Amino acid sequence: MADDTPAVDPGLLVTSRPLDEYCGLFGLTRARLAAVPGPVLDCPGGAAGLPAEARALGCHVIAADPAYALPPPEVAAHALAARAAMAAAMAARPELYPPARLRPYDRYLRSWDRARRLYTADSAAHPEQYVAAALPRLPFADGAFALTLSGYLLFAYPERFGPRRQLDALVELVRVTAPDGEVRVYPLHDGHGRPCGRLDALRYALGERRIASEIRRFPRAEDGRTRRVLVLCAADHRRRAAGNSQQAGGCI
Repeated sequence: MADDTPAVDPGLLVTSRPLDEYCGLFGLTRARLAAVPGPVLDCPGGAAGLPAEARALGCHVIAADPAYALPPPEVAAHALAARAAMAAAMAARPELYPPARLRPYDRYLRSWDRARRLYTADSAAHPEQYVAAALPRLPFADGAFALTLSGYLLFAYPERFGPRRQLDALVELVRVTAPDGEVRVYPLHDGHGRPCGRLDALRYALGERRIASEIRRFPRAEDGRTRRVLVLCAADHRRRAAGNSQQAGGCI
């Protein structure tokens, strides 16, 4: 293994979420993904089904994750362990999750099983779409992606991503995203449901770096509540978009 290969952190869960869950988490639809005018970055990608499922929509997804330094079967094994951890968490802290009567836990976790199988097959068939990389440094050119998604990392693990590292990672996600694209980050709380207490200060620091930010709320299909998603894009583009009276709903 090369010295610059990112290390796999055993304290981070390698999840295996399907495309429809991504849509729910980030306020997207299949039609919106199909219309994205360029490649999409999923960082961290884990053992998700997004690249494989999005390809069927005509959407090109690159997944980045330090876990990809491992062979795909080992990544899938980590994802299977994460599934077990999620099942235990849902049983122990049901108040943190949509009620089981609205989203049966076993059916939900079976969707992870399907996504994990898709990942295993797709990463073997299309290894170029799975890049071993870790925030806050990504091996992509400036503006390489039309849309960037980052789920269950920067705010979910505050013990690993302190204020400086969070800021550096968000700036890096914006760097690899096109000026007329956007970055979406979810969740804004940790694994115990505690919201990030320094979000305002973080957004101020982003603004000093000419990065526009907003907290966008999307309906949660399971129970009608809303998800809060951090949306970032180049501040200069946001001002141009407002001046041109573009339609509301984001930079992409």
